[in-house]
Parts: sequence; C-alpha cells; structure tokens
Amino acid sequence: MVHGEAWTVKELFVYPNEYIYWTIQIVMYPFLTGLVAGAFVLSSLYHVFGVKQLKDIARFSLVFSFALLPCAPLPLLLHLQQPLRNHHVLMTPHFTSAIAAFGIVFLTYGMIVASELWFVYRGYFAVTARQLKEQRERTRAETIRMRLYSVLVLGAWDVSHRALEQDEKAVKILAAVGIPVACFLHGYAGFIFGSVKANALWMTPLMPVIFICSAVVSGIALCILTYIVTMELRKFVATWRRRDNPGLPAPAEHGGEEANVVRMTSRYLIMFLILAITLELLDLIFRGYTAVKSWDILRSVIYGKDFVAIFVLQYGLGNLVPFILFLLPGLTVRRAVAGTLLVLFGVFMMRWNVVIGGQAFSASFAGFMHYHLPIIPHDLETFKEGLFGALAVGSVPFVLFWFLSQIFPVFGSDESH
Repeated sequence: MVHGEAWTVKELFVYPNEYIYWTIQIVMYPFLTGLVAGAFVLSSLYHVFGVKQLKDIARFSLVFSFALLPCAPLPLLLHLQQPLRNHHVLMTPHFTSAIAAFGIVFLTYGMIVASELWFVYRGYFAVTARQLKEQRERTRAETIRMRLYSVLVLGAWDVSHRALEQDEKAVKILAAVGIPVACFLHGYAGFIFGSVKANALWMTPLMPVIFICSAVVSGIALCILTYIVTMELRKFVATWRRRDNPGLPAPAEHGGEEANVVRMTSRYLIMFLILAITLELLDLIFRGYTAVKSWDILRSVIYGKDFVAIFVLQYGLGNLVPFILFLLPGLTVRRAVAGTLLVLFGVFMMRWNVVIGGQAFSASFAGFMHYHLPIIPHDLETFKEGLFGALAVGSVPFVLFWFLSQIFPVFGSDESH
C-alpha cells in the first residue's frame, strides 16, 4: 500500500499519485515547536524586560520550554519511513537547506536554554549540595541529589552577592539572544511552508510571521494552563499535609498568588492573540483581493470544504470565544482554564488547516482530497499517523517536565533568580 492511501479519500479529478502525505504528525511538529518558542518568550519577559509580576511563571516556563525542546523533532521521526539517518541533520550542517537549518538552530537554541537554566539554578545547586553534605544522616534520595547537584554546579561554588549578580547578567544576555533564536526556530517551519511555490495555500511571505505570532500565543497559553494545574495540585497537597501540621500555609494563600500570576500573564496572551488574528485575517483578505490564478480552487476550499474547520473551529471557537473570555472583567482561574484550552485548540486548528488544508486540493485544480484521521490503528503506520501517535507525542513533554522539575524546582527556590 502506498504511503497515504490508508487515510486519503479522493473526490472528482485527482492524479493517481496524489495522496495526503503530510498527516497529523506534521501538524504536531509546528505545534510543538511553537510551544517551545512561546514558553521561552514568556520567560524572557521577566529576564529581559524585567516584568516582576511574571517572576514565578518565568522560571516555570523556562523549565517547561526545556522539557518541550527534545520533543519537537519527535513527530518528524515518527513520520519518516527511514529515520535511522536523522542524526545527519544535526551533525552535518548544510547552509542551503531549510530542513538542515533546523539542526543548526535546534542545537543553538538547546545550548542557550541549557546555559540559561544553569545560571538561573547555579546558586540553588551550590547551596543545596552544601546543605546535604553537612547532614550526618541522609536518605538515598538525598545522597543522589547531593551528588547530582555537586556535578551540575561544575565547580562554581561561589554564592556571594557579586557572583549571583553576574549570574543574573548572564541570564539576561542569554535570554535576549535566545528570543530571536526561538522565533527563528519556529519561523523556519512557516518558511518551509511559505516557500513551496507549487502550493497556492502555503505560498505567502506572511507565513513565517503568522507562525511566530501564533507560536507565542500557544506557548503562553500552555504555560498558563500547566501553571494552574500545578498550583491546584500544590493546594491539594498542602490541604492534605495541614491535617497533620496545622501551622503550614493555608491553600488560600497559594490561590491568591495563582490568580495574580494568571491575570498578569493573560494580558500578554491577549496582546499576542490580537496580533496573530490580525495577521491571519490580513493574509486571507490579501489573497481574496489579489485573486491569483489559483484563487478559484482556494476559495472553494476556504469557503466551502474547510469552512467549518477554518471559520467555526479556528476563528470562532479558537480565537473569538477565548478573546471574549479574557476580556471580560474579573478574570477567574476557571475562566482562564477554559480560555487557554480554547486558544490551544485554535492554534492547533490553524496548524491543521495549513498542513491538511494545503493538501486538500489536487494539482489539477479540479479535484479534492480528504484526510480521515486513523482512530483505531491496525498496523504500525496507522498508529504513528493516527490519533494515538499524536497523543503519545503530546504526552511526552509533560513526563519530561515532571522529571526536570525534580532537578530544577519551579517553585520556592530562593537561591535561583
């Protein structure tokens, strides 16, 4: 069976060798890279621009961005039929290839985020390792932490005020350099689509900019959502512990801190959401005004075949509804959860409409193709290119984030910046 035949349904005149080759994994790829860039931009709002109200969620989003980073290439690896030579993209740079540029930017961005994390948590590593060394009796977990932090500190044990100030300067420089690198990391995905001259829906110079703006929106929304869920779990654990120790802080104290951070972060989410919606609508209006040769088939796809996916699900449910939810006065945590979920859904539908919708019409301009997402897999290919493959890829960042949060505490580490 030809790759793509299992999930492609053809309508009218379609060439025999045309199928939906890029499936759900190629939708997940720009979606995940967008989350990486957006989470880093959110952390940089504090480290570079000094927005003090975002201090807690900045540390949270930086660790989350580092957890999302290794998951960005996973959809590509699952989509490839022969992924055994994938390391050549990272090890052999090629400066005239768009996909090879991903290897250069990916490694550069990874080193920037890893270095920034080290400078943020170096003081915490040094202080915690010394405290554990001074303990006469340690559990096995504490011994492992002591040895791990002793290695991670890399011999830099100085925790004086001057040393910590130098760490802060290094963090600010790395965050400032990392912003354009993070934007380029995701913008090049839009560049790949926008440079395909044979596809009328993808060929637009606005594609990289649209991808970057929607990436920041999705990254901020995911950080807000994950931050709320994490804080709610902390309140649950605090309530459970107070039964044995009533002197611990009440869960209500965590709730007030949580609401303030969510309200402040939501303001920046609204700003980038307005920018993303404006660019997408501008691109749509420009296409209709210029009305190039392929506009007839594009109009039948945009206003006909994919009308529900574009205008109802993406713009309506994914953009307009959360925009109203965030603009209403008295933003609550529950309303923020609903808004961020809808924002993530809207950005995902934007990726879906670009990747799947761009393949919906035949090169003959006289036929259409429909993608039927495999729900129940009957072989390895339908698993990778189906619902369960996408869910598996989407769950990996949260597992990595939990593991990293055991090393890099995202709450309550006073020695980190």
